Amino acid sequence: MSEQISGSVLGEGPISVLVVDDEPIIRAGLSAILDSQADITVAGTADDGEQAVEACARLRPDVLLMDIRMPRRDGLWALAELGRRGLLGPGRSRVLMLTTFDLDEYVDDALTAGASGFLLKNSPYEQLTEAVRAAAAGHSALSPAVTQRIIEGHLSGRRRPNDQELARLRDLTEREVDVLRLIRDGLSNAEIAEQLVVSLHTVKTHVSRVLMKTGCQSRAQAAVLARNTLS
Repeated sequence: MSEQISGSVLGEGPISVLVVDDEPIIRAGLSAILDSQADITVAGTADDGEQAVEACARLRPDVLLMDIRMPRRDGLWALAELGRRGLLGPGRSRVLMLTTFDLDEYVDDALTAGASGFLLKNSPYEQLTEAVRAAAAGHSALSPAVTQRIIEGHLSGRRRPNDQELARLRDLTEREVDVLRLIRDGLSNAEIAEQLVVSLHTVKTHVSRVLMKTGCQSRAQAAVLARNTLS
């Protein structure tokens, strides 16, 4: 595993990315694309979930670009372990999951566990770099194909919320519930500000409080929670 320490979640400078994939060619290709961007740098690479967690703890990258299917420890295991260790979420690292198939059965699991987004490995490089920027900024990032699959699946398979999910909404104010509903609907902070006729700064404060109070580690995770609990 090669490492080059640069950038941090809380520091200034380029967005630092940890690239995680069990295929050397994929790691090299993704690293080359990201390093070609002036505002992004590759902090290191890893070839399975266990190495990814260890490298994340040491390098504290802004974003992990991580394959969901790997031998030994896979991306879902790493995602759960990052959450358990407190390495995931606002002010820490964000995770973008990579997959080969747009119908990957783990999409919902990854988003529920706190992934900031999901990308196909054959996505255009512009989409990849924009997704990294979005994740680093705290936004959700999903490829159009994956987004459509999730929307269709959620519309046809909405279930009754359980007590644990409802409890996570208990401390939200009425305005924070409004913000959570708009996050669910895919609106950006600027669009939420326009919808609610408030400042962008106010929206950012509301979003931070929603994530903190619900225990969500990303906007995508909050959107999944809202989908299951809000009408």
